[in-house]
Amino acid sequence: MAANNMRDIKRRIKSVKGMEHITNAMKLVSAAKLRRAKNTFERTREYFHFVTESIEEIFNNTSEVPTRYLKGNREIKKTCFIIMTSSRGLCGSYNSNVIKEAAEQIAGCKEKPHIVAIGNKGKEHFMKRDYDIIGEYMLPPESISFIETQQISKPIIDMYNSEEIDEVVMIYTSFINSLEQSVKSVRLLPFEIDKDPSSPKLEKLVEYEPSVEEVFNYLVSKYVEIMVYGAIVESATCEHAARRMAMESATDNAREMIQELNLFYNRTRQAVITNEISEIVGGANALK
Repeated sequence: MAANNMRDIKRRIKSVKGMEHITNAMKLVSAAKLRRAKNTFERTREYFHFVTESIEEIFNNTSEVPTRYLKGNREIKKTCFIIMTSSRGLCGSYNSNVIKEAAEQIAGCKEKPHIVAIGNKGKEHFMKRDYDIIGEYMLPPESISFIETQQISKPIIDMYNSEEIDEVVMIYTSFINSLEQSVKSVRLLPFEIDKDPSSPKLEKLVEYEPSVEEVFNYLVSKYVEIMVYGAIVESATCEHAARRMAMESATDNAREMIQELNLFYNRTRQAVITNEISEIVGGANALK
């Protein structure tokens, strides 16, 4: 029985060592992907922040924004959620946090919302609950191009303009640093103008060509596309950071388990040897 027990322990040690090698390799891969994704995120963040701020400044300093883009001019009945998760697991609570936030917001909707799923985990979760998935993007988020973002955003904007939906909300993970990420919810449409009474109003004479309607249709579509693209790039950075942390924790746990199993194996072996010596001594004494 003792020999069988020791074989089981050795088999378990070998199994955990194999797991430790796998998780350590995945940690190194995720660390490399995180460096690339972080570089992309930092390059795009400054540019997109400048563009979105410029568009918001136009919205906040003009009285000619078409009313359908402004909050309070349409009753919110049907909402479209853009939900960004990963297509793979092994990244800690990254997916569950986004899905939990989305589920809480969906619970407060008057009507069953439309969902645009970026990432397979979110798609699977909401498809099982019979939600209407009107769009999806399942490829690795770090490889997305701005043209693909336009293809994702255009149907949403068209549905908003045709009043099939009354609100567009984007839920994704915001990158704080390599050790901390948080779920963020942003309403893209309708646009909420935040005018600060204390700030001076820019008195600019602006002429819109060919028309105010066409200019703002273009600006709003670009705003949504840029916001979606930036959020996808940021979510990809958060995914790799979360996976690196999860794999590092799994590797540390595996190493700790190996130490405990080795200690248990040595104690068991010592007990077996002691027992065998006792049997030999006992047999020798019996022969006297």
